[in-house]
Amino acid sequence: MQLAITSETPITLADLKEGIARIRKRDSDPNFRVKRTEEYISVFSKLNGKDSAALYEKLSALNIPRLRDIHICKIIDMMPAEANELKLILQGYTITVSNENLKKIVDIVKEYAD
Repeated sequence: MQLAITSETPITLADLKEGIARIRKRDSDPNFRVKRTEEYISVFSKLNGKDSAALYEKLSALNIPRLRDIHICKIIDMMPAEANELKLILQGYTITVSNENLKKIVDIVKEYAD
């Protein structure tokens, strides 16, 4: 039996953390990948699911041209504190964002930073 990927949807680390929790409930002894992923998330995840969803909504509401779901998820996962950090994060993608929009994004992210 061969499985096929029907769609891809980017998710944040907080969403993945919730998915791992569901797997933990379902399986008494999760496999190696689940354990390794859980370790990674515990180190790098900075927001809980509720805050992550709220931040996602605020960033989406900015309606920044060419800023897609995958970019927003990466911003939430990395939580850049300055516009230069955000530029570095977005360099990995073929997207250009104006300095004004970079500042808007960073201002919203700062609301959720610890």
